[in-house]
Amino acid sequence: MGLFTYCLAGGALILLGAWETLFLSYTTLHPSSSSSPLSPPNPTIKRRKNGQPFFISVRFIGIALFTFCFIFDSLVSLVDAYNSKDRVGFALQLEIIAIACLFLMYAVFGLLFVSTSFFTVPYSMLNLIVLFAFGQEFMHFYLQRKDPDGMENRYFDLLLVPIMVCMFSTVLEMSGWYNKSNLPVLSRGVGLIFQGTWFVQMGFSFYTNAIAQGCSLVEKSRGNFTVLCKGHMANHRGRAVATLQFNCHLAFMVMVIVAVYSFVAYKYGLADDYLNYKPLNAELRHLDHQGQFTLDSDDEIVVEENGMKAKDLQILPVSGVNGFGDH
Repeated sequence: MGLFTYCLAGGALILLGAWETLFLSYTTLHPSSSSSPLSPPNPTIKRRKNGQPFFISVRFIGIALFTFCFIFDSLVSLVDAYNSKDRVGFALQLEIIAIACLFLMYAVFGLLFVSTSFFTVPYSMLNLIVLFAFGQEFMHFYLQRKDPDGMENRYFDLLLVPIMVCMFSTVLEMSGWYNKSNLPVLSRGVGLIFQGTWFVQMGFSFYTNAIAQGCSLVEKSRGNFTVLCKGHMANHRGRAVATLQFNCHLAFMVMVIVAVYSFVAYKYGLADDYLNYKPLNAELRHLDHQGQFTLDSDDEIVVEENGMKAKDLQILPVSGVNGFGDH
């Protein structure tokens, strides 16, 4: 694989995620566009000069180019594993090629769906294809345990988090929830960006001195490697460094998202839609104009309603005991 391959894969994922969020911002600022950047196109949308088919086509073309480059790199690693007689590396490259072919199928069918009107496959089928692709990617990194003591397993486990975000957002988009909100598209774009940054981090951690002290890279072939640490303490230190790097990436993503959203909301006034909220105590305010609650007894209330005062009341003497009058 190499540092260049990891950086290329990470950069491509960052560009794809940024392009998806860019189109989301475009559709938000142009209400005439569709609410979903991947909603099924129709002739009325194509006749609009809002650029929506262009954004969708560029996205699918980018995915196709990215997956084609990844398939080519995996074929090179496949040949190297065959020459090195590395059966594990050979099998791993076959899995990567299968995952890349699913994404390539998604891109090709998406281009046909956008550019032609003869492609009658339901649009939900495209989301199903990309969902299977994310699921296979998840299983690839979840089950990849070539060496149980390898430090790369910790990095692969942390990579499952952004993959799960992409899977969950795709399921929400398939369920039709995107018609009410752009959150699934936005979350998938953020998940792709997070995957890209973590791929770049893995490349620098595996192939440079950025890895924890006491750990080194051992390659059996071009696509089959493991990171071994000397001693129990070095292994724990390496895992702690990987977790710290992941937390830094997560914090960086949160800062970037908040900063970009704040800038867009301030520039285009998107925050005004969230200021028209109803206070929690709004139901209690109308009670201020009503009568105050009192602890007076019912007798005093009746007296006040009759216009009588307590001092005008006459207290009658007791008639006696057992009904007999006083003598």
